[in-house]
Amino acid sequence: MTVLYEVAAADLRRAYSDGTIPSLRHILEPTDADGAYAVQAINTRFWQNAGRRIIGRKVGLTAKAVQAQLGVDQPDFGVLFDDMRIADGGVLAASRLLQPKVEAEVAIVLGRGLDNPKATREAVVAATDHAVAAIEIVDSRIADWKISFADTVADNGSSGFFVLGREAHKLVGLDLYTCGMVLEVNGAIASLGAGAACLGHPLNAAAWLARTLSAAGQPLKAGDIVLTGALGPMVALMPGDRVEAHIGGLGRASFSYEGGPA
Repeated sequence: MTVLYEVAAADLRRAYSDGTIPSLRHILEPTDADGAYAVQAINTRFWQNAGRRIIGRKVGLTAKAVQAQLGVDQPDFGVLFDDMRIADGGVLAASRLLQPKVEAEVAIVLGRGLDNPKATREAVVAATDHAVAAIEIVDSRIADWKISFADTVADNGSSGFFVLGREAHKLVGLDLYTCGMVLEVNGAIASLGAGAACLGHPLNAAAWLARTLSAAGQPLKAGDIVLTGALGPMVALMPGDRVEAHIGGLGRASFSYEGGPA
């Protein structure tokens, strides 16, 4: 299967510049987590060798309804590279994406590493330096977003870019369970949600990630950014859109999406 995984990885890499590809079902069964993460790992190594630097991880599929849709009972994760970060209030060129969507999230930044295959929410709190409001710009190299669980995992968690807000908040005293989220596009409300929508609590998602990565021998490190997962429905993104997320207790994050399609 290794050769087929290499083929799938190469197809996904080409899609970034050449356009979307069909589902990888001819190589990966829809719920084949091991095979999908093997493909993801091939491309992670490729991009690291090309000079990209890992600065954290993203958690996806944190909504139970989305898990049920894809036939799984767990989240997934992808890698955050340094060149995926867009400055708060910055501009993202439409030419850099294929079929983007946006979602608002809670992000945490670790003050120390977290290597514990039994990590709890409390362990995450102890390891976290601060939390910020975040926007994730997701994208899929799979045509028309007709994805399986294996497709999105292999495709680095359907990753694109992300924005972190400027307000850094310590976790002590924050209510990330009932905190409200409003995502605005061009000044109009486009998505609503709350912290509990993310696997019951954003720190549950972070703890799941810590356990999963530790068990795989790839623990979270000091300074890592963790995007914990969507607080509400994703919203399709169109050139000319200005996006702003507001999260109770964390403040805001924003960016503009400009230019024509690739």
